[in-house]
Amino acid sequence: MGGASEPTLGPARPPAFAAKRWDTRRLSEGVARGACFLCALACVLSTVGIVFVLAREAFVFFQAHSPVSFLTGTTWTPAAEPAQYGVLPLVCGTLLVTAVSALVSVPLGLLVGVYLAEYAPFNVRRVLKPALELLAGIPSVVFGYLGLNLVTPVLQTVFPEISSTNALSGGIVVGIMALPLVASLCQDAVAAVPKAMREAAYGLGSTKAEVTAKIVIPSALSGIVAAFILAVSRAIGETMAVTIAAGATPKLTLNPAEEIQTMTAYIVNVSKGDASRGSPEYQTIFAVGITLFIMTLVMNLVAQKLVRRFRRGYA
Repeated sequence: MGGASEPTLGPARPPAFAAKRWDTRRLSEGVARGACFLCALACVLSTVGIVFVLAREAFVFFQAHSPVSFLTGTTWTPAAEPAQYGVLPLVCGTLLVTAVSALVSVPLGLLVGVYLAEYAPFNVRRVLKPALELLAGIPSVVFGYLGLNLVTPVLQTVFPEISSTNALSGGIVVGIMALPLVASLCQDAVAAVPKAMREAAYGLGSTKAEVTAKIVIPSALSGIVAAFILAVSRAIGETMAVTIAAGATPKLTLNPAEEIQTMTAYIVNVSKGDASRGSPEYQTIFAVGITLFIMTLVMNLVAQKLVRRFRRGYA
C-alpha cells in the first residue's frame, strides 16, 4: 500500500494546565522547605551565639580566678572584700529547689496524667485539662508571691522555725508551675499506648488498676521519663519565683527550711545594674551562667539516653 505512513506517537504530554499546577506545587514546596531550613538555622545560630558570648566572658573571668577554686569553693561573696568565688552554695541552692519541686510535680503530674488518660470521663477531661493548663499561663512572679504570702505562712504554722524566705517554699511553687507540663506529657504518653495491649490484659482477667500499673505505665515509660526530665529542667531554669520565695543568701546547706540563693536568682540580682560592666562581679554572671548551661546540657544528654533505653525495652 502506497501513500504517507502514519506519524509515530511519542510519550503523552501533560496538558498545559497540569504542568502549570505542577510547577506551582514545586515552587510552594521549595518555599516551605527553605522557610523551615531558615528557621532551623536561626535556632542553631542562636544557640551558637549564646554559647559563644557565655564562653568568651567566662574565659575572661577564669583567666583571673582558678576554675578549680570556683567549682570547689564553699563561700560565695563576690561583692565583699576580699571577694570569694566558690560557686557550690549557688549550685546547692539550685539543686535543693529542684529536688523539692520534683517531689511535688513528678508524682502529682503522673497521677493527674494517668487519671486524665485512663479514668476521667470525657466531660470531666474536657473541663479539667484546660483548667490545669491555665496554671502554665500564670506569670512566674505571681507564683513567687504565692510562695511568699501563702505557702510560707502555712509552712510556718507547721514548722515555726522556718525562715520567711526558704528553699521549701520556692521548690513547692516551682513544682506547682511544672505540674501542667508533667501532667500533659504523661497523659499523652499514656494515651499513646496501643489499645490492643489493654484489651489483651483485660482478656486475661486483669482489673483496671492492674492494667494501668503493670501494662500502661511501663509501656509509656519513655514518655513519662521525658516528662520528668523536662520538669527538672524547668525547675533548674526558673528565676523569678525562686528569687522572691527562696531568698538571696548563698548558703551551702541541705536544709530546705533555710534561706538560699539559686544560680538564676544570683544572675538576676547582679544584672539589676549594681555591678559595673567589666568588673569581676559582672563577669561572675557569665561564669555562673555557663556552669548552669553545662549542668542543663548534661541533664538533657542523660535524659536522652534514658529515653532511648526505655523505648528499646518496651517497643
